[in-house]
Amino acid sequence: QVQLVESGGGLVQAGASLRLSCVASGGTDVGYAMAWFRQAPGKEREFVAVITWGGRGTSYADSVKGRFTISRDNAKNTVYLQMNSLKPEDTAVYYCAAGARPVETQVDFPYWGQGTQVTVSS
Repeated sequence: QVQLVESGGGLVQAGASLRLSCVASGGTDVGYAMAWFRQAPGKEREFVAVITWGGRGTSYADSVKGRFTISRDNAKNTVYLQMNSLKPEDTAVYYCAAGARPVETQVDFPYWGQGTQVTVSS
């Protein structure tokens, strides 16, 4: 059983940067792909970014390409989401997730964190 804990959210102005972290524990000897999803108020949860176990493969939602970067440090069991040039429409609860495959579909990720709030003011 994998436990995931996110941190790093907060309230920032448009154009600012934030770095989210997600620490994994339990079952981390298995090579999981890690992803970030987000859910804005009144909207369904959506894919943001995913990274392979080795860290060489990444994929991003079109809405964040060129602004967000996903990375991981397996020695620290941690995945990061560097968010630059934040926009008000990036406001959401951000969740990290672990799964067997580096895909964009939520159903393929059995393990989820509790989420961290990111609020971007205009």
